[in-house]
Amino acid sequence: MIHAVSLVLVLGGLGSIFGLLLALTDKKLAVKYNPLIDEVDEELPKGQCGSCGYAGCRQYAEAVVNNPDVPPNKCVPGGNDVAKIVGKLVGKAAAEVKPTKAVVMCRGVREQGCNVKHLYEGLEDCVAASQLSAGDKSCEYACLGFGNCSRACPYHALSMGPDDLPHVDLAKCVGCGICVETCPRGIMALVPTDAPPVIRCRNHDPGPTVRKLCATGCLSCKLCERACKFGAIHIDNNLAVVDYAKCVRCESPACLLAKCKPGCIMPNYNFTVPKEVEGATVKAAAKPKKVAETSNDNSSNSPPAEA
Repeated sequence: MIHAVSLVLVLGGLGSIFGLLLALTDKKLAVKYNPLIDEVDEELPKGQCGSCGYAGCRQYAEAVVNNPDVPPNKCVPGGNDVAKIVGKLVGKAAAEVKPTKAVVMCRGVREQGCNVKHLYEGLEDCVAASQLSAGDKSCEYACLGFGNCSRACPYHALSMGPDDLPHVDLAKCVGCGICVETCPRGIMALVPTDAPPVIRCRNHDPGPTVRKLCATGCLSCKLCERACKFGAIHIDNNLAVVDYAKCVRCESPACLLAKCKPGCIMPNYNFTVPKEVEGATVKAAAKPKKVAETSNDNSSNSPPAEA
């Protein structure tokens, strides 16, 4: 009986000691909560898109408050307005957020300019189709048309049109880049909203090969490259590429006057096309006109094909 009581006392004493130690440890290691995190989180758009590089808005709020190296302009959907508010809250200078919009870098409509090599019967998923004979289009860089990008967009800014190409709703697109990361073909791209030209093609094949595959593919002819005196356009691996850091936003862009035969260099969103550019571009796009009219809706899609 005495041994039992002694055992209970010993165990009780040990339990009290361990409990005291845990209490002291918890108090010492406790992380002080900063209510500023709630204030920052409240200003974020709650899209949970991850474009800031963090898992969600709350995680970014914690980082920008607790880490002095995290800038207040990482929220792309929030733009400059949110960046300024967050910067003021956390006491950091907010660099300008340059707005971008998603652009569909392809105009290859099946059997209307972009040839079909076989009938695809499988899972309606772009990743699955790209792994099975690289899709059904002859151009192995073309949009596969199964809508992975539209399903992934947290802002519902993308929808698949009757041409099996993504259509962008400019009013909803915030330039988060989720569609860019989702597309296995790299068809989606973010382009500055104030830049005049975009290249609506992703094909890196030589010009003669492209002619056989698609009526709207880049022929790497270098007309646009030679036209730009600022060096903002160059041919990289058989494809015209715009360096938007060098683009000076010409009022009458020479690149759009270059009479691109397939019409793959086109005016960007919200760019008012001068009459002389309009005439040149329409003439350049005359051959694949049927493709352009089918694959674009100027009110909500990619840059106008007949601009």
